[in-house]
Amino acid sequence: MRFIILKYLITASLVVLISEIAKRSDKLGALVASLHLVTLLTLFWLYIEGASKSSIANHAYYTFWYVVPTLPMFLAFPYLLSRFNFWLAILISVLLTVVCFIVFALIVRRFGIHLL
Repeated sequence: MRFIILKYLITASLVVLISEIAKRSDKLGALVASLHLVTLLTLFWLYIEGASKSSIANHAYYTFWYVVPTLPMFLAFPYLLSRFNFWLAILISVLLTVVCFIVFALIVRRFGIHLL
Protein backbone atom coordinates (compact mmCIF):
# COMPACT_ATOMS: atom_id res chain seq x y z
CA MET A 1 0.00 0.00 0.00
CA ARG A 2 2.87 2.38 0.77
CA PHE A 3 4.32 1.77 -2.67
CA ILE A 4 1.05 2.71 -4.38
CA ILE A 5 0.84 5.90 -2.33
CA LEU A 6 4.46 6.69 -3.22
CA LYS A 7 3.68 6.11 -6.92
CA TYR A 8 0.74 8.50 -6.76
CA LEU A 9 2.74 11.15 -4.91
CA ILE A 10 5.69 11.03 -7.30
CA THR A 11 3.53 10.97 -10.42
CA ALA A 12 1.20 13.74 -9.21
CA SER A 13 4.18 15.81 -8.11
CA LEU A 14 5.58 15.59 -11.61
CA VAL A 15 2.37 16.96 -13.13
CA VAL A 16 2.26 19.77 -10.57
CA LEU A 17 5.95 20.56 -11.18
CA ILE A 18 5.41 20.83 -14.93
CA SER A 19 2.39 23.11 -14.49
CA GLU A 20 4.34 25.33 -12.07
CA ILE A 21 7.26 25.57 -14.51
CA ALA A 22 4.81 26.40 -17.32
CA LYS A 23 3.36 29.28 -15.25
CA ARG A 24 6.78 30.88 -15.16
CA SER A 25 7.97 30.01 -18.66
CA ASP A 26 5.84 28.79 -21.54
CA LYS A 27 8.84 27.42 -23.42
CA LEU A 28 10.50 25.68 -20.47
CA GLY A 29 7.20 24.18 -19.31
CA ALA A 30 6.54 22.84 -22.80
CA LEU A 31 10.07 21.46 -23.02
CA VAL A 32 9.76 19.60 -19.71
CA ALA A 33 6.29 18.31 -20.66
CA SER A 34 7.58 17.09 -24.02
CA LEU A 35 10.23 14.91 -22.39
CA HIS A 36 7.60 12.20 -21.86
CA LEU A 37 8.40 12.04 -18.17
CA VAL A 38 5.09 10.33 -17.43
CA THR A 39 5.96 7.61 -19.95
CA LEU A 40 9.39 7.21 -18.38
CA LEU A 41 7.81 6.95 -14.94
CA THR A 42 5.41 4.34 -16.28
CA LEU A 43 8.34 2.32 -17.63
CA PHE A 44 10.08 2.61 -14.24
CA TRP A 45 6.93 1.51 -12.39
CA LEU A 46 6.43 -1.44 -14.74
CA TYR A 47 10.05 -2.53 -14.25
CA ILE A 48 9.99 -2.08 -10.47
CA GLU A 49 6.73 -4.04 -10.24
CA GLY A 50 8.23 -6.94 -12.18
CA ALA A 51 6.58 -6.60 -15.57
CA SER A 52 8.17 -8.69 -18.29
CA LYS A 53 10.67 -7.14 -20.67
CA SER A 54 8.27 -7.75 -23.55
CA SER A 55 5.47 -5.91 -21.71
CA ILE A 56 7.75 -2.94 -21.01
CA ALA A 57 9.02 -2.92 -24.59
CA ASN A 58 5.46 -3.13 -25.95
CA HIS A 59 4.44 -0.17 -23.81
CA ALA A 60 7.25 1.95 -25.26
CA TYR A 61 6.54 0.72 -28.80
CA TYR A 62 2.83 1.51 -28.68
CA THR A 63 3.43 4.83 -26.93
CA PHE A 64 5.37 5.93 -30.01
CA TRP A 65 2.53 4.98 -32.34
CA TYR A 66 -0.11 6.58 -30.10
CA VAL A 67 1.80 9.87 -29.83
CA VAL A 68 1.98 10.44 -33.59
CA PRO A 69 -1.76 11.09 -34.17
CA THR A 70 -1.96 13.38 -31.12
CA LEU A 71 0.54 15.86 -32.54
CA PRO A 72 -1.92 17.81 -34.75
CA MET A 73 -3.81 18.75 -31.58
CA PHE A 74 -0.86 20.80 -30.37
CA LEU A 75 -0.98 22.88 -33.54
CA ALA A 76 -4.76 23.14 -33.68
CA PHE A 77 -5.35 24.04 -30.03
CA PRO A 78 -3.63 27.47 -30.06
CA TYR A 79 -5.52 28.36 -33.24
CA LEU A 80 -8.83 27.19 -31.77
CA LEU A 81 -8.18 28.95 -28.47
CA SER A 82 -7.79 32.27 -30.28
CA ARG A 83 -11.26 31.80 -31.79
CA PHE A 84 -13.26 29.96 -29.10
CA ASN A 85 -13.40 29.74 -25.32
CA PHE A 86 -11.02 27.34 -23.58
CA TRP A 87 -13.51 24.49 -23.08
CA LEU A 88 -14.75 24.50 -26.67
CA ALA A 89 -11.18 24.66 -27.95
CA ILE A 90 -10.27 21.66 -25.77
CA LEU A 91 -13.34 19.73 -26.89
CA ILE A 92 -12.64 20.33 -30.59
CA SER A 93 -8.98 19.43 -30.03
CA VAL A 94 -9.92 16.14 -28.37
CA LEU A 95 -12.35 15.31 -31.17
CA LEU A 96 -9.65 16.15 -33.73
CA THR A 97 -7.28 13.81 -31.91
CA VAL A 98 -9.83 10.99 -31.97
CA VAL A 99 -10.38 11.44 -35.71
CA CYS A 100 -6.63 11.64 -36.37
CA PHE A 101 -6.09 8.50 -34.30
CA ILE A 102 -8.74 6.50 -36.16
CA VAL A 103 -7.43 7.58 -39.56
CA PHE A 104 -3.83 6.93 -38.49
CA ALA A 105 -4.73 3.48 -37.10
CA LEU A 106 -6.40 2.55 -40.39
CA ILE A 107 -3.35 3.70 -42.36
CA VAL A 108 -0.72 1.89 -40.26
CA ARG A 109 -2.84 -1.28 -40.19
CA ARG A 110 -1.85 -1.70 -43.84
CA PHE A 111 1.75 -2.00 -42.63
CA GLY A 112 0.95 -4.62 -40.01
CA ILE A 113 0.70 -2.24 -37.02
CA HIS A 114 -2.56 -2.84 -35.16
CA LEU A 115 -3.47 0.02 -32.82
CA LEU A 116 -7.20 -0.65 -32.45
